[in-house]
Amino acid sequence: MPQQPEQRRGLIRRFLEMSPDSVPKTIFVAVAVCLCASMVVSATAVALRPLQATNALRDKQVNILQVAGIYQPGIDVSEAFQAFEAHVLELATGEFADDRFDAATFDDLAAADDPELSVALTDDPASIGRQSRYMTVYLLRDENGALDKVILPLHGYGLWSTLYGFIALEENGNDIYGLQFYEHAETPGLGGEVDNPRWRALWQGKNLFDADGELQITVAKTPPPAGEEFFIDGLAGATLTARGVDNLVRFWMGETGYQPFLANLKEGNI
Repeated sequence: MPQQPEQRRGLIRRFLEMSPDSVPKTIFVAVAVCLCASMVVSATAVALRPLQATNALRDKQVNILQVAGIYQPGIDVSEAFQAFEAHVLELATGEFADDRFDAATFDDLAAADDPELSVALTDDPASIGRQSRYMTVYLLRDENGALDKVILPLHGYGLWSTLYGFIALEENGNDIYGLQFYEHAETPGLGGEVDNPRWRALWQGKNLFDADGELQITVAKTPPPAGEEFFIDGLAGATLTARGVDNLVRFWMGETGYQPFLANLKEGNI
């Protein structure tokens, strides 16, 4: 039988008259606080989502500008980034797929989780599990319209985390201008030294391929037989992180990565 208004008022009165330390009041207050807090957190997350997306895009653009050597504090990042051409690249062919995808909105990492746009790796030195068949690359041209630099995204596992970054190559697709990671969780002072400007500077001027087109770039403690021009000194006390960087760079610069594109670049087909 439904409760009458007087009965409901009686229940409310009895509840209010309970001791503040009573179990029913304690449970009620705890549930009410949790509900209010969850609503505030949810509303804040929804409200801040556009700002988070904007900040993430700006951070990405800053890293691309930095690895290309054209970032200056105080510059208008969006305006400076307009100097780059973004293209969606099909890795297997080394050709642009801009007729199928919009480079402004294409998400490389989301594509890697899409079975239709990615492949599961059996030979996986970079320990990424799946590889997108398409990646967004960035071209920087000089004032005369000639190709100046190529910026390529790469990622792979270090010791504790996946490292995400960019490598900048000169127009010949062989000489390295810079390497920079923008996200990782390696140990500060050890593997975290991938962020050290002195170590990053070691990459500038190194070569990816030898005269025969063989990939030779190596991160190690001793130079490879191919010579110093292919050698990056490893990180002291962070052997596994350095090995991870070596693996991911060689993977992405290899045949299943950007090598077909770099071959097209060398032949002047880009």
